[in-house]
Amino acid sequence: MSKLLDKASAISVAATFSVALFSANGSGAAAQATSQVAAQVAKTVEPAPVFVAQPVVQPLSEAAQIAQPDEAAPESAATLADMVASQSDVEDLPGDLKCLAGAIYFEAKGESLAGQLAVGRVVVNRSKSGRFPDSYCGVVYQPSQFSFVRGKAMPPINTRSTDWREAVAIARIAHAGSWHSPVEGALFFHAAHVSPRWRLTRMARVDGHVFYR
Repeated sequence: MSKLLDKASAISVAATFSVALFSANGSGAAAQATSQVAAQVAKTVEPAPVFVAQPVVQPLSEAAQIAQPDEAAPESAATLADMVASQSDVEDLPGDLKCLAGAIYFEAKGESLAGQLAVGRVVVNRSKSGRFPDSYCGVVYQPSQFSFVRGKAMPPINTRSTDWREAVAIARIAHAGSWHSPVEGALFFHAAHVSPRWRLTRMARVDGHVFYR
């Protein structure tokens, strides 16, 4: 009887040990598998992007930072007269623009705004053509080009006159290219009352001048 009890106890202990061992192994496998799955999910799921409201500023090239002729915004005024009226400041005019305004003043004062602009754009076009000096003063003072030039100088200008204010406004517009002249692209002109018989392509007459390219 005692032997039978000892045998039963041994079987019970063995069974208990087997169940504990099985439970421990099962728990370890489940934990390891869970850990592996979690690690795999962590690797495959990327964190959500975070957006920050911040302006992006790209540096401009040096050429873009410096305003050049013909780089102005498209025509925004209803008429050329409106654009001229918006150019109110006649003071603090750079030297080269003074030469351009002077050419407009002496060649076309009293003419229509379109006629003044046509004269101004010829000076601008010449300065960019590569066939004439590359500055407005160089173009205006080039020998034998403008009859109003005397001894490499301009006659006195009445800077308080309406004609001068218009010439300054037109010079700024012509320089910026913010309004096309009726003879855009012209490089030459002469007074309508003379006939020099130039071998050039005639474009049109505007007020008191005939224009060519």
